[in-house]
Amino acid sequence: MEAILSLTAIDKAFPGVKALTQAGLNVYPGQVMALMGENGAGKSTLMKVLTGIYQADAGRIIYHGKPCHFKGPRESQQAGIGIIHQELNLLNELTIAENIYLGREPVNKFGKINWTQLYADAQALLDRLQIRQSPQTRLGNLSIGAQQMVEIAKALSFKADVIIMDEPTDALTDTETRALFRVINELRATGCAIVYISHRLKEIFEICDRVTVLRDGQWIAEAAVSDIDEDQLIELMVGRKLDEQYPRIATPLGQEVLKVEQMSAPGIEDISFSLHQGEILGFSGLMGAGRTELVKALYGAEPRTKGKVWLSGKPYGAAHPQQALAAGIAYISEDRKGDGLILGLSVKNNMSLSALAELSQGLQLAHQAERSAVDEFISLFNIRTPTRDQLIGHLSGGNQQKVAIAKGLMTRPKVLILDEPTRGVDVGAKKEIYQLINRFKQEGMAIILVSSDMPEVLGISDRIMVMHQGRINGEFTATTVTQEQLLAAAVGKPHQEEHP
Repeated sequence: MEAILSLTAIDKAFPGVKALTQAGLNVYPGQVMALMGENGAGKSTLMKVLTGIYQADAGRIIYHGKPCHFKGPRESQQAGIGIIHQELNLLNELTIAENIYLGREPVNKFGKINWTQLYADAQALLDRLQIRQSPQTRLGNLSIGAQQMVEIAKALSFKADVIIMDEPTDALTDTETRALFRVINELRATGCAIVYISHRLKEIFEICDRVTVLRDGQWIAEAAVSDIDEDQLIELMVGRKLDEQYPRIATPLGQEVLKVEQMSAPGIEDISFSLHQGEILGFSGLMGAGRTELVKALYGAEPRTKGKVWLSGKPYGAAHPQQALAAGIAYISEDRKGDGLILGLSVKNNMSLSALAELSQGLQLAHQAERSAVDEFISLFNIRTPTRDQLIGHLSGGNQQKVAIAKGLMTRPKVLILDEPTRGVDVGAKKEIYQLINRFKQEGMAIILVSSDMPEVLGISDRIMVMHQGRINGEFTATTVTQEQLLAAAVGKPHQEEHP
């Protein structure tokens, strides 16, 4: 089959970084091409070269049999190439319909926006994706998952020949993911070509026809999905075998660090649990179950309305995150771009932000101590950055996540809260993060892990609390519980593991 789109021998360099070297990709009509690779492999950079966001230093792009060169995203969109970015490009103050058709609104004969037509066109797209919100709903009122579906609707509105989906299911519920897959199958049946970027290997084998692998900015392989298995794909991506995806370690429990009794807050009710030194306590549940609301209440980002909390045996009641940090609780948000990092600052400034008090002498920042501490974490976390002064926005998602975790650890907390710590992170970087979590667990740190990835919760937690509609609906020992039991508790079925 002849490719509708081919990128060949693409080179792209940034100051201090060679992002792409002889990279390539073929995309075929009526097929879904998975584009795989670790964070930093060059996937997003290659797509930005294709769509004109970046200009290649060398190489060529053939589209519909002809050489092409796009000067910017608008040109590539007009040519029939749509992209759904991993980071949402939407405006919270506008409605769903206004976001979908921004700059392309239908107008009447007087040149005014035809609002009736705008809402009708948007409604048709929402119906196709089984999105139940009104097109007149303000975007800022939607969950991140619902906003992602609006981004998908926006891409579909261009009627593109090629659609690039960069981590499209990262914030979607299972229901939203099924709706997306149905749309992908519809698009494939009409001859549309899709580039599908995801770290979720199960999705690759479920929805994709072929796979292309990049590693260190270079083309490594292209294969039919039916001709490759998961282990082979991982080995192509990382250049080595991953013997154990979830490296669990057994650590003796230390003293009780955190005790929560009947805590209520917005979105949660009557939550009780304890956490010990050297323990990883996993929180599982469906989207909207209240897991993030729980940890934000602990961190002082949401007000507690009821209940008692003890930290190291003393009453604890942080009213805001600064108090939580000072008391010894660090929180790594699920939204690293919105809550965890400042993209316009350097790696050093982001990493040390939470620990400025510890790194200061009087009113002066101890710059040498700051540099030494940052360099130590860069080495410890294997953060791939040319220098500590590199803007963090230029790093891959996996390396950004490592910086976000290091930022929390620089305060040397008693309790580390990790909310979706490996979302959008490739399999190689995931294992590095798990090994770091285990290292700090061995050193006696108490860790709360919130994750939507059930194999992850099962793989590295010691105990698991399952939440449903703002309450704890089950407590399990990770080494004996099954994924089916976790899911049953997550959907509300009563089940409680027996404890001695």
